[in-house]
Formats: sequence, structure tokens, C-alpha cells
Amino acid sequence: MKGSISEDIVNQFKSIVGDSFVILDENLLHPYGHDETEELFYLPQIALRPSTPQEISSILKICDQHKIPVTPRGAGTGLSGGALPHLGGVLLATDRLNRIIEIDEKNLQLTTEPGVITEVLQNAVKEKGLFYPPDPSSKGSCFIGGNIAENSGGPKAVKYGVVRDYVLNLEVVLPTGEIMWTGANVLKNSTGYNLTQLMVGSEGTLAIVTKIVLKLIPLPKYDLLMLVPFRSLEKASEAVSAIFRAGYTPSALELMEIDALMIVSEEVGSSSVPITSDTAAHLIIEVDGNHLDTLMTEMESIGELLLQYDCGEIYFAEDHQQKNELWKLRRRVAEVVKTKGYTIEEDTVVPRAVLPDLIRAVKNLGKQYGFTAVCYGHAGDGNLHIRLNKPGIPNSFENDEMNNILRELFIEVKKLGGTISGEHGVGLIQKGYMDVVMDPVHFRLMREIKKAFDPNNILNAGKIFD
Repeated sequence: MKGSISEDIVNQFKSIVGDSFVILDENLLHPYGHDETEELFYLPQIALRPSTPQEISSILKICDQHKIPVTPRGAGTGLSGGALPHLGGVLLATDRLNRIIEIDEKNLQLTTEPGVITEVLQNAVKEKGLFYPPDPSSKGSCFIGGNIAENSGGPKAVKYGVVRDYVLNLEVVLPTGEIMWTGANVLKNSTGYNLTQLMVGSEGTLAIVTKIVLKLIPLPKYDLLMLVPFRSLEKASEAVSAIFRAGYTPSALELMEIDALMIVSEEVGSSSVPITSDTAAHLIIEVDGNHLDTLMTEMESIGELLLQYDCGEIYFAEDHQQKNELWKLRRRVAEVVKTKGYTIEEDTVVPRAVLPDLIRAVKNLGKQYGFTAVCYGHAGDGNLHIRLNKPGIPNSFENDEMNNILRELFIEVKKLGGTISGEHGVGLIQKGYMDVVMDPVHFRLMREIKKAFDPNNILNAGKIFD
């Protein structure tokens, strides 16, 4: 049978990675059957934990020959189903490729394997006075390889950009087993097609990344943080655009709707944020740089500007502990609201000036179709995370009622000049809406690229498009 894994193939896998790193027991396979996407679960036939590019190459050659589906997996923190083995087959885990190979302080570069936790990598360069800005909410557990696959962002993307802006070169293993570098360890490269950037955000459908060369920058000496309550969600959204029009570029500008903030504050037992009955949303605003006086003046000016948008009393974090407490609330919100029934998350992104229109559309759809929604996310770059709670419908994937609702939402997003994913990717659950934002020519080109890299369609097949 096409794609079947025989005992002989299992033995070949064992000879490549060792018996201990071939997982067949269903109980041990269970963690690999889900990520953080809704309530979806798909069990792989087998999980493999290689530790070198050469082992991955040997595995992929076997799978390509026998047309066995291969699902690459990092830490399993994804929200679009990109690491779900929905076709069974081989689950290829990258957790053993977990070394930071070199921090090149002279050239401000870092070479790492994909299984390094993002925050571990950030802390390692921070000790040397350097900075790797992309910081997804799951940075304490997600892998840098997964960040490459999804082109992750995070709060600091508003000033510093996303993962793509820091990737210089990649070592990859193609589905047919070849090992290659995609570019060069240089800041400028106009030598042919940019295969490095093609890999970033490709969601593991074109190749498996085994080494990563990242650009670093000097670590800013200071950062200041303030929390601003607003009586209107729309006014909070309007204020976001006003900050940038006034000439300020915060290092983070996050929005948290009051419902989301109340849920997460209660769950973690925090009273650090004052919650009053007339508060609809908060903005978390951070600035950073090397001159403290300049930053303080900038924060004061932003605070004065926000008074025009019906904000409440502004709260300034006085020390590192208070800053960490605020960021903990923001980073925990997704996992906490999910436990309260908000299992369906959308990762919409629009031009930031039309954020109020997007929020208005979400709330109107909720009234029309009987769901509740909490909104939060990276308001500074227009990337709004929308968590939906529709009683009796825990998953959007393959649910006709929810699919119709989300299609309406994404049509509104498209009208506003946006798209359906800012940083979570398309994966499994968003692919049904790709036609809302892409035309047939776009699809044709992507399919031809996929076929050039993966002629037998074994690598993360069925993700992004069928």
C-alpha cells in the first residue's frame, strides 16, 4: 500500500537513528498527535528523533522512495496545525538538534541548530550584549526552527521586524535527501533567487532546516513600559495609529481587550493591572534605546497624546519585576483563554489604521452568529489575534457552520486590505480560506515551487494547500 511503513522500513529507521529514537508505542506517540491548534489530534504511525542532517537525509530518502508522508515538528507550539501528522506516516522531531554552534561577536551573527528554544538563544546572546529581537509569546518553549517555519514575529516586530529580517543563511535537507546551504553568511546577497527567504515561512513544506545563521544587533541599554486603559476598544485601536503618525516607534505596542485581561489575571492570580468597570481595553506600550532621558521624554509625550483618545489613568512600570508581571499576563493570555472555551484562534492582520473597523466587524459577527470573542495582539503592526467561543464547536477545521462564519470574517479582512495570517501560518486549518486572499495564478506558482522541491509530495503534504 502506498505510504505504508513496513517492518523492514522500521528496521532501516532504527539503523539510522538508533532503537531509542524510533517511537512506535501509541502512548509515547500521543504527545506528537497534537500541537496548540484548537482541539485537533492526529496520531502518527511512527516518530523519529534524528540528531544530524545526515540522519535526516537518510530518513527522507527512504520516505521519498516509498512515498511515506513526513511531518516535521519542533516544540509543538503552533496554532495553525502545521505540525499535525494528519496523514499519519512519519513524525520527524527536531528536538535533538539543539546546539547553539557559534556566536560570532565580531560579525554580529549566530549559527544554531533548529531545536534550540528561542528564549535560550536570546539569553545566550544577551550575555554578550547582543540582541535577537523576534519574541513570540511562546518563546520560553518554542524552537527557533519552528519560528523559521512560520516566520514568527511577536511584540517587538513592530520596531525590529520578524524572523525573516534576521535570517542570513540556512542549511536544509530537501525531501529527496540532498543537503544544501541556501545562501551565504553575508548582509547583502544578490546572487540568483533568494532561496533563504523562500524557506522562511514555508511551514516545513519545502525542506527541513538543520542549521540557521542569524543576524544580531547590539542590545539596547534601557526600556520603559506603560499600561494605558481605555473606555472604548475602538478608541484604543485609534490611538495605535495616532502614536505612529506622531512620529513615535515603540519597541512593542500590544492590545488586550478587558475580557481577555480579566480571564488571564484571575487564572494567574495577578492583581498588578487595575481593572475598573469602565475599562474596555488596555494598551501595553514599550520604548527602548540607549538614552534614558530621551526615552522618558518620549513616553511622556505619548502619554499626553493618548489623553485625546478617552484613556484612563496611565500606569508606568517602575522596575523589572513590574515589567515582567505585565508581560507575563500578555504572554499567557492565549493559553488561558483557550481553557475557558475560546479554542478557535484567528491571526488576522490589517493596516493598523483600520484596526477599529476590524474589531467592529468581529463584534458584529459575534452578535449575528452567537459567538463571543476576545481580541488581543500586536496592535502596533495591525496583527490582531481573535479568540472565538462558539458553544458546541471547539474546532473550526471541517466544521461547516464555523467555516462559513470565518469566511465572512476573512472577506471583511480582505476588504480592509489585510490577510488571514500575520505570524501563525496557514498550516491545516487556514488553507480552506486561501482563495479569499489569493488568485489562481498565485496558487499555480506555489504548487510549482512545491513540486520542484518535493516531486513526490511527502513533506508536510496537505498543508497550506492540497
